[in-house]
Amino acid sequence: MAKILRIGAAFNLGRIFGIQFRLHYTWFIIFVLVTVSLSWQLFPVLYPGWSALTYWLVGIITSLLFFASVVTHELAHSLVARFYGIPVSSITLFIFGGVAQITREAARPGVEFKMAAAGPACSLLIGGLFGLLWFFTQGVFGPVAALAFWLAQINVVLAVFNLIPGFPLDGGRVFRSLIWRLTGNYWRSTKIAVRVGQGVGYLFILVGILVAFLRPFGMDWFSGVWLAFIGWFLGNAASDSYRQVKWRDGLRGFSVSQAMTVYPTVPPNITVNQLVSGYLFSSGYPFFMIANEGKLEGILTLEDIKPVPREKWQATQVKEIVTPACKLKVAQSDQDALSVLEEMEGKNINLMLVASGGRVTGLITRDDLRRYFHLRSELKA
Repeated sequence: MAKILRIGAAFNLGRIFGIQFRLHYTWFIIFVLVTVSLSWQLFPVLYPGWSALTYWLVGIITSLLFFASVVTHELAHSLVARFYGIPVSSITLFIFGGVAQITREAARPGVEFKMAAAGPACSLLIGGLFGLLWFFTQGVFGPVAALAFWLAQINVVLAVFNLIPGFPLDGGRVFRSLIWRLTGNYWRSTKIAVRVGQGVGYLFILVGILVAFLRPFGMDWFSGVWLAFIGWFLGNAASDSYRQVKWRDGLRGFSVSQAMTVYPTVPPNITVNQLVSGYLFSSGYPFFMIANEGKLEGILTLEDIKPVPREKWQATQVKEIVTPACKLKVAQSDQDALSVLEEMEGKNINLMLVASGGRVTGLITRDDLRRYFHLRSELKA
């Protein structure tokens, strides 16, 4: 599920092909549910006679391999994106599977089609490989055959589910790329794909409610609730994706200087206590530019102040906790605002210095860009 949605805080686990790999806390919920379902229900019913330890070991290994398959699915999106020069900042596993944090949209419909189709194609390939493993191990080594059979099925289901034409699922992005190719209009194709995505979400909710109350084909109420929950997520994801696409497009063609903020400049030798009482409370700004005789030494943020114990504020000078200017990224004042946003997202940073003619003139933050876009939207500028 390659998209630009944000799903909150996650644990950093390392890098895969240079891409940050993360676990959202909701992943542990679904991992436990899948493991318990396999170890306590499915495998004991289908393969009676194993020991309790075997059921749980096979269940845990199967769950881990399933999520490894999800990561591989997202890697397929990410590697195709990087091939076409589109930065990918991270891959996150969460309750609904995985999401690749791709920092900008494709510039051409053909590129989006290849990016979106890469994930389902990868899942089908993985499903086929596990199918082969099942074929050669059935009747020889039961536990391996059992996990291979389930993983073959679930990867095919994953591919088919992602091909549902509901934006921002992969199928929705494939659908948008085809409309984009036919109409040549990115915005029109996005609106159509979003509407279809919302419709798919509502359909899932309706089916979920019917399943919960009528329980057809022996399905239980929980299956209905889960379908409705997926529908709610898809509907919200479609709306959120559209807002982000609209927001990003609203920054296109405008320079950093139009959105930047000139934050207060303070000397490096004042204490944290003086900064808080004399500058922070009176100005309300979350950032301060630390300069000595006109030369910028760095930036001080609330995050730099928080680790300093309150009793040490009087003795600690701001130059001791400042973030040096040499460690900050620099944007040019005439640089396109959208390109700066993409760089911030690609490098996972929240602020950049703004320079003009070799001289720092201000700061640009993600909040500055959001405020600028919302102001333009309100005024319909």
